[in-house]
Amino acid sequence: MANHSSSFGGRSGVRVVVAGDRATGKSSLIAAIATESFAEAVPPVLPPTLLPPDLYPDAVPLTVVDTPSSLEKQRKRNEELKGADVVVLTYACNDTASFSRLSSYWFPELQKLEVKVPVIVVGCKLDLRDESQEVSLERVMTQLLQQFKEIVTCIECSAATQYQVPEVFYFAQKAVLHPVDPLYDHESQALKDRCVRALRRIFVLCDRDMDEALNDTELNEFQVRCFNAPLQSSEIAGVKTVVQQKVPEGFNSHGLTFPGFIYVHNMFLKKGRPETLWAVLRDFGYDNNLKLMDDFLPIPSKRALDQSVELTGEAVEFLNGIFRLLDTDKDRALQPAEVDKLFCTAPESPWDDALYKDAAERTDMGYISLNGFLAQWALMTLLDPPCSLANLIYIGYSGNPAAALRVTRRRAVDRKKQATERNVFQCYVFGSKNAGKSALLDSSLGRPFSNNYTPTTVERFAANSIELIGGTRKTLVLREIPESEISNVLSNKDYLAACDVAVFVYDSSDEHSWKKSRDLLEKVAQQGDLTGYRVPCLLIAAKDDLTPYPRALQDSVKVTQELGIEAPIHVSMKLGDSSNVYHKIVNAAEHPHLSIPETEIGRKRKQCHRLLQHSLVFASVGTAMAVVGLAACRAYAVRKNSSG
Repeated sequence: MANHSSSFGGRSGVRVVVAGDRATGKSSLIAAIATESFAEAVPPVLPPTLLPPDLYPDAVPLTVVDTPSSLEKQRKRNEELKGADVVVLTYACNDTASFSRLSSYWFPELQKLEVKVPVIVVGCKLDLRDESQEVSLERVMTQLLQQFKEIVTCIECSAATQYQVPEVFYFAQKAVLHPVDPLYDHESQALKDRCVRALRRIFVLCDRDMDEALNDTELNEFQVRCFNAPLQSSEIAGVKTVVQQKVPEGFNSHGLTFPGFIYVHNMFLKKGRPETLWAVLRDFGYDNNLKLMDDFLPIPSKRALDQSVELTGEAVEFLNGIFRLLDTDKDRALQPAEVDKLFCTAPESPWDDALYKDAAERTDMGYISLNGFLAQWALMTLLDPPCSLANLIYIGYSGNPAAALRVTRRRAVDRKKQATERNVFQCYVFGSKNAGKSALLDSSLGRPFSNNYTPTTVERFAANSIELIGGTRKTLVLREIPESEISNVLSNKDYLAACDVAVFVYDSSDEHSWKKSRDLLEKVAQQGDLTGYRVPCLLIAAKDDLTPYPRALQDSVKVTQELGIEAPIHVSMKLGDSSNVYHKIVNAAEHPHLSIPETEIGRKRKQCHRLLQHSLVFASVGTAMAVVGLAACRAYAVRKNSSG
């Protein structure tokens, strides 16, 4: 069960800002709720007023902030409005001009200030209204609600008689703690898609026997969990009767179906009881955006930038099982509809994001394979661990969330130990335009070579499983760095922290392409030396089917020898000749102390380190000789004394 503050989306208080024209009753309204009485004379602007938590059932304190109406204090008023959780806009029931000013001044002013919070429209001084010049609640509703969607409630009150004064602030608190907007679409008169998805997950979790219906026992367990009170037999019968009348498919022989479950919650909203639906949603961990709250997502924290996050074996096993469950035709691939079904209990499909849409292996029909499915999850975990964990929970992972992800050892430690325990390797792919970077990524996903060239303008990812000798598998994530982004990359001193291997692709038939890659290799190697994020580097000579640029052959061998890295790997994706390049990249990542370029900076640092070691050795020898000499003097003195 969520704690008290998390049960309201993490809120421990509500800030209500009251605004409106001069003499519309703002200060009198605040004084009336604070003292439960009416004062004939109140200050023009009251100090912030804290209302006690036990004033309303939700037991969350309200801070009510009065605002000045004068032009000279407009800045102060605007600051208060920008810090509001909810705005109470007042007009005087005996002053039609103040009502007209709501649409002509106040709502445009809120929009100009970008105040995007619920608004309660309050007609004050109801006891003074002249019935012949009535500004009715119906008129407020028709004229304002259609024009300004931020209005949640319109209400009239009287501070003098205390009529509906408590209700004003109850509705203000309710608008913040139990907002209707994330749940309900007023135009379609239906629950919003994200709300339906959250309720579907809750329904699936409560359907313990997995028969797609909630029987009486399951309904009762749901009621006790969310509201701490069991359902009586008569109450269950009443729910059945109402649902069967309104939604015939809402009940079957097994119990309440999902359409019936949706109807019941929609009914509460239509009756003005959003707190009932929110009690359910928050008990199952949802915040006001209908995503899981942070309290429900124990993300392992990385202590250093050169650590990464991976799925544990338990999580991978769960995903294998989910894949088999969804793969009803047993073709070892998921169709788009099956992937949509997978994420139907999530706020949205995370794989609709452009980052993931083209990043995994697919069949000729465009279906995602098991390897692609697992690689896509590995990629999401690498790039966005909170999103990965949240979606694991959305799709039904019921194990301990803290056991789903693990933090890897620092890359710097891996280099010292000359070994790594990682299962996912990230490889940065550098190179000039049209060097063959995209073809390298496409080929890793089993896609055919294309002669059509489209320059890459944003970072692109490709993730796939690589089977090594002995049957073990590693996930290789290729991250293509567009040439236009290289200057930004090199200006970020922490950019290489997440890199396991850097490859430099060049068109072996093009002089400019070779020189660009050579230059990039030197810059990245220097960056690694300066920042401490030294990474294995490989040169990839692409387009090996074309006539090679002669100098590139000679220079590349010379450069690799000078830097102390492997000779360039020659590939031709057009001919399907990859020269086992992906295994070689993984091999470089598995041996993080090798293939690291020796730069001038690195050589000087090593030289200084050796000199320091030699100095320490000489110092140690000198100290040892001094100790030996002292011991000899003492022995001589002892012998002399003995002979005396």
